[in-house]
Amino acid sequence: MDKHRSIEALAALAHETRLDVFRLLVKQGADGMAAGDIGDRLGVRQNTMSANLAVLSRAGLVRSKRDGRSVTYFADFDGMRGLLGFLMEDCCGGNPQLCQPLLDEIACAC
Repeated sequence: MDKHRSIEALAALAHETRLDVFRLLVKQGADGMAAGDIGDRLGVRQNTMSANLAVLSRAGLVRSKRDGRSVTYFADFDGMRGLLGFLMEDCCGGNPQLCQPLLDEIACAC
């Protein structure tokens, strides 16, 4: 992930509702969650939830799958790993290989 995409992802997460949505979708894992269910769980109106999901999607942090009229959203674990990798690429005194075990640990293959 490059600097521009990282800034976009961090900006997307720098909002209370979007952070709650992302954490909820991470928790849901491979099952994902329908947009309406996300809004119901978090107490957010449909149009507001739709706008927040669009921001997270553009930032590469969520992905969606349409099934008829229903849309299921999932955390984009590759996007999350990309952001974490970018943030840590210069860690350990410029020796990122020293941090690789930590990256492997936090970047589950969910």
